[in-house]
Amino acid sequence: MKLRWWLPYTLLMAVIAVACTIIMHDWQSYSDPTLRNHIILTLQLPLITNAILVGATLAISGGTLQVVLRNPLADPGIIGITSGASLFAAGLLLVPFAIPLPMHYLLPFGCFIGALFSTWLIFKMARRLNNAASAVILAGIAISTLAGAIIGWLYLIADASAMRNLTFWIMGSLHQADWVLLSLSGPIMLLSIGFQLYYAKQMNLLYAGELATAAAGVSPQSLINKCLLVTALGVGAAVSVSGSIAFIGLLVPHVMRFFVGHDNQKLLPVAALTGALLLLLVVAVAELFAIISLPVSMVTATIGGPMLLAVLYRGRWRA
Repeated sequence: MKLRWWLPYTLLMAVIAVACTIIMHDWQSYSDPTLRNHIILTLQLPLITNAILVGATLAISGGTLQVVLRNPLADPGIIGITSGASLFAAGLLLVPFAIPLPMHYLLPFGCFIGALFSTWLIFKMARRLNNAASAVILAGIAISTLAGAIIGWLYLIADASAMRNLTFWIMGSLHQADWVLLSLSGPIMLLSIGFQLYYAKQMNLLYAGELATAAAGVSPQSLINKCLLVTALGVGAAVSVSGSIAFIGLLVPHVMRFFVGHDNQKLLPVAALTGALLLLLVVAVAELFAIISLPVSMVTATIGGPMLLAVLYRGRWRA
């Protein structure tokens, strides 16, 4: 299927238009220029930047994982990356101990470490099973189940405030980030997106199988390992500033394959733009209707569930 030439440009213009709408809404809401500039520069622009980076990273990572793991159900949540990050966040929020650093900055750091730890554990488990793609999925499911069980036990020792904070974190929030956090996580997400786009042409070879990939001069296992590493780094950085956001990585690549086909050189950039646009729309709805604490994962799941069912019903789903 040929790429409809207008699609990426339309998506890019839509991202810019929604971002400008959010800014102009806040620009008109405050008459005091000093207060208006402070809100836009220190609150709204980090929020918009966070939504764009997180949405693009989760969507493109989902597309990459579905190809390299040869599994249409693969996404950052299913293979255990977000579960590991959420577990470390739960430990920091629910287990009382003295921490010299502010929780606002310590929590994202803990989430990033948790995502990397779960990725390392998945790699170790998969290597014990001869690096089979199914082993990565099974290891991820096991880690997600175990992390969920541990978080459930931690709830038993938590007070009401900690439980509320953790619940909101697990459901996703784009208001966590400021310029300091984005200066740390943003470059990691951008590098992850860049490397996945760089490997897109080689990922097309995996459709023909590992033997054909090796015959084309590309080591399939090396390519898979590199893709898993860069997606883990990107998703870890995204979860560290947004919490756990569902359905972006699973839904967006499947829907975009209906428009652009399976060529990853076309699919991945379009998926990244679509993921950024989807989270920006969530931000726009929250801003326009003055919903301050909108759980992002609840919105994406509400939108994504019916859309994925529609794609399946129309017979457009393919592994």
